[in-house]
Amino acid sequence: MRRPITSTYRLQLRGPHADPTGRRYGFAEAAEQIPYLRTLGVSHLYLSPIFTAVKESNHNYDVTDPTVVNPELGGISGLRELAAAAHDAGLGIVVDIVPNHLGVETPLLNKWWWDVLKRGRGSEYESYFDIDWHEDNGAGGRLGLPVLGAEGDEDKFELVHLDEIDEDVLKYYDKYFPLDPDSYGSLDDDPLDVYAKQHYRLMFWRDGVISYRRFFSVNGLAGIRQEDPLVFEQTHRVLRQLIAEDLIDGVRVDHPDGLADPFGYLTRLRGLIGDDRWLVVEKILGVNEPLDPRLAVDGTTGYDAMREFDGVFISREAEDSLSMLAMQQSGSTWDEAAISAAEHQLKRDVASSELGAEIQRLTRAIRRDNFSTAGSTVSDEDLRSTVVELVAAIPVYRADYISLSRITSSVVAEMARRFPSRRDALDLITAALLANSEAKTRFAQVCGAVMAKGVEDTLFYRASRLVALQEVGGAPGRFGVSAAEFHLLQQERANLWPHAMTSLTTHDTKRTEDTRARIIEITEVANDFAELVRQVGAIVPAPDTATAHFIIQNLLGVWPHDGEITASLRARLHDYAIKAVREAGVKTSWFDQDETFEQAITDWIDALLSGPVTSAITQFASRLHSGAIQVSLGRKMLQLIGPGIPDTYQGQEYFDLSLVDPDNRRFVDYTQRAQTLEQYLDFKGGADRSLATYLALGADSTDAAGSAESSESPSSPALYPHLPEIIDRAKQAVVREALMLRREYPDVFLAGEHQPVFGVGEAESHLVGLARGDGDVHGAAGLSVIALATRRPLLLESRGGWGDTTVTLPEGSWVDRVSGRTFEGTVPVAEVLEVLPTALLVSRRLINSVAL
Repeated sequence: MRRPITSTYRLQLRGPHADPTGRRYGFAEAAEQIPYLRTLGVSHLYLSPIFTAVKESNHNYDVTDPTVVNPELGGISGLRELAAAAHDAGLGIVVDIVPNHLGVETPLLNKWWWDVLKRGRGSEYESYFDIDWHEDNGAGGRLGLPVLGAEGDEDKFELVHLDEIDEDVLKYYDKYFPLDPDSYGSLDDDPLDVYAKQHYRLMFWRDGVISYRRFFSVNGLAGIRQEDPLVFEQTHRVLRQLIAEDLIDGVRVDHPDGLADPFGYLTRLRGLIGDDRWLVVEKILGVNEPLDPRLAVDGTTGYDAMREFDGVFISREAEDSLSMLAMQQSGSTWDEAAISAAEHQLKRDVASSELGAEIQRLTRAIRRDNFSTAGSTVSDEDLRSTVVELVAAIPVYRADYISLSRITSSVVAEMARRFPSRRDALDLITAALLANSEAKTRFAQVCGAVMAKGVEDTLFYRASRLVALQEVGGAPGRFGVSAAEFHLLQQERANLWPHAMTSLTTHDTKRTEDTRARIIEITEVANDFAELVRQVGAIVPAPDTATAHFIIQNLLGVWPHDGEITASLRARLHDYAIKAVREAGVKTSWFDQDETFEQAITDWIDALLSGPVTSAITQFASRLHSGAIQVSLGRKMLQLIGPGIPDTYQGQEYFDLSLVDPDNRRFVDYTQRAQTLEQYLDFKGGADRSLATYLALGADSTDAAGSAESSESPSSPALYPHLPEIIDRAKQAVVREALMLRREYPDVFLAGEHQPVFGVGEAESHLVGLARGDGDVHGAAGLSVIALATRRPLLLESRGGWGDTTVTLPEGSWVDRVSGRTFEGTVPVAEVLEVLPTALLVSRRLINSVAL
């Protein structure tokens, strides 16, 4: 690979219509940040989807035309200019592609979908979409669209001429649909008579008739058939052009599990981009699920790593007390058994309701694909209910990967044992799966959709023992990760997937890494948290205690530690709370909104923000903050130095307290970041290179202190009294030094081994460290880089600090890349971590070997 990938930096692109102020962040704006990102140490820009999408989209995963680079972002010429500027600076580009679906919410915007609606099975694009045309599809063999707002709304149809496309259309309020040219004579025809002749049926949205595959349950995203070579070529035509022009160095694949044949698709994609370009997939793995080694990819996009890096910083001693508190507040301990039971129930509910159309299509496919007499006496209702139970019981997104070949048979065997009455239905289902036809494919696709909607989009908004654990790929039933498990998993990544992406924050995370660090710190003061919860509940009763228990943790995650409540924060918390309670679907939902309950929740939040418990919450948040900044720095260091290719989500080189999208997609202040980085580099080249001296520059600087919602802490940690004031400078310094080290010594990280580093002494459990090396790096044999981080910092402080704890370094002299200090042999941890709660030690032999 001409531009080796040592790290990526994710940029969320958007056009001017996606922002109320008309501000754009396209290719030109990304190019402006290249000097800063190069200096930061980034090797590759990692772009959100670049193809034409809905103009108002702030994410661009609703692609409407995959054959055109989005003109809202600058078009193909803008991308070429960005690539040229990046390459001139020695940087590369990674693009995010969306092979599973296309945006069809507004049919006019998608010419392929428009043509299918107009011409039906006669359209040249009919085979592009995954459409059920069978007579028993609920729409009489036509394309059923969940559009009507009420039963009988057909009387609202009109025939009009749409000037913008110079075409006659069927109008329903502000929605337009094409007309088959042979279906009418003039606009004076009866709209209902003309409508009856169309290839589509507009259905009442609650009827559950949807005769096309969707992205999960999003009606506006229609699945496409990448298994068809023609569809693959058409949707990847521009990608092939970008490869031919050598504009990009890698590809991130969004949601491959939704495809009919992920394995076949990724094999074909690898053939298109070549063996020398990076290829990672958004594959969400179960906690015990391996990534199939036969896949032609470099690894996942890092949700699995996120669980590991978060989990190792959790104080696992708090599990019982937080379980009991959750039981008191929500009625469940949300431990592993409770999570498993809730997961099964919610997956069952989602399959029966929100994804009922997909289940119905699957059961009809099972009937068609059954070539034996197995299950011939099974009723439709028994078949449907058994399919729902079976899908709910599958413990992974999809079980048709070769490495998971025993999962489906094991689940079927267990269900047959427990529920003898379902054996005939299970025989029918199994016979259809063995036919290797439509039912087998549909089953795998439905399992993934049910998992996503039931767990990540519902359960993770209900469970409340420790919400920091509730991220995609997380396992909230497992309370943390031991050091032993952590190191074994890092070694596995180094051995099997050394080029997999690792992430701490993504565009999809429900909380940024620093917000989660705040919430993780609750585990160190669990009893005090329980007292705060009881105090808040007694003084400011919530409309619902379970909802309140979930929200208050997120509230603490972003609460300003100086107590300054801004109008912006209030609005952000209102928006988040409404989204959270609707996703949870207990008291209100996206489909059936309870405005009274939602108003009560936002009123309760206002009472917390400005009321009798505000000062108590501020004091507690400040205490969490003092530990969170230490967790944030150490965890970031481990991610950047550990096995895999680390991604830094936009802006996360500063301390950032944000919640789920769109909160975590706000514009980033790069001017401020460039200024502090320049100051850091000036310091590095000056006479006084003491890190403490540099960090002190920010101690009195209001423009460099904390994030947009933070400033000086009233409760600073005793070990690092000034750290809350200069956390942005400190985190940026950590990111810069780690990324530059990776770029300077790529072999250490891209092909190097991983070894654990342990402390010895009274506080040894508070140190977590890892060492990297490839055995013979530029003549420097053995391990050559060590990263150290502080675990459970609040408990460490309460116990008097590091005491006699030491760490033994391999032979030779070691230089801390961040502080510039040198260490040898067995040294006190308190000395190594005197300035910051993390260290990046580099062997002098490695430095000298490269210098020579």
